[in-house]
Amino acid sequence: MITFYYNLAPNPMKVALCLEEMSLPYELKPVDTRKGEQHQPDFLAINPNGKVPVIIDQDTGARVFDSNAILLYLAERTGQFLPDSTPVSRGELLSWLMFIATGVGPFSGQAVHFKHFAPEPKEYAVNRYLYEAKRHYGIIDAHLSGQRYMVGETYTIVDMALWGWARMVPFILGENAWGDFPNLKRFFDEISARPAAQATAALKEKHSFKAEMDDESRQHMFRHLAAPAS
Repeated sequence: MITFYYNLAPNPMKVALCLEEMSLPYELKPVDTRKGEQHQPDFLAINPNGKVPVIIDQDTGARVFDSNAILLYLAERTGQFLPDSTPVSRGELLSWLMFIATGVGPFSGQAVHFKHFAPEPKEYAVNRYLYEAKRHYGIIDAHLSGQRYMVGETYTIVDMALWGWARMVPFILGENAWGDFPNLKRFFDEISARPAAQATAALKEKHSFKAEMDDESRQHMFRHLAAPAS
């Protein structure tokens, strides 16, 4: 049994997709970050970084945090959704997995923050992060022009990692953004039609999370607002 600490943000959703694809039994533990539950001592004891997702593998006792680390752990633990065990395929898997972890995710997240939530002035930050997010998705779109999935013709954890963020492309880059990324859109639609993705999308019915980004939520989500000036 996997204990899965989650909410409906992109990083937990990629892990949810992985758990569903692998048919692993899991217990949901909702963490409402807009209410500050990620900063409670009992959760910080599980992830000192105060973020979701986190899993605890009850069968092994392993605690794993950071979404792409969880994907890799589960793939290696089960032997599922990995490419052929060759150095070339392994190199592709790790390269694109880290590209998503260090590029797509952070730039997308910062683009959302500055575009939708940050106070003024913010024009420079909005332009920078939107540019970088769009550049990263453009690299992926070009890569997918010549193959079905991120690692050739094999559906892997890299595709799950990408799907978690691809869901947010219109929110990040604008409602018409899909027109710039036809190959990514084709990929996204194919993954979204999978039964595991549909089960993942249905998690929004399992628990209620705070939707309002009010002053209390900003204090919990953007801790620098309450931090003393250096």
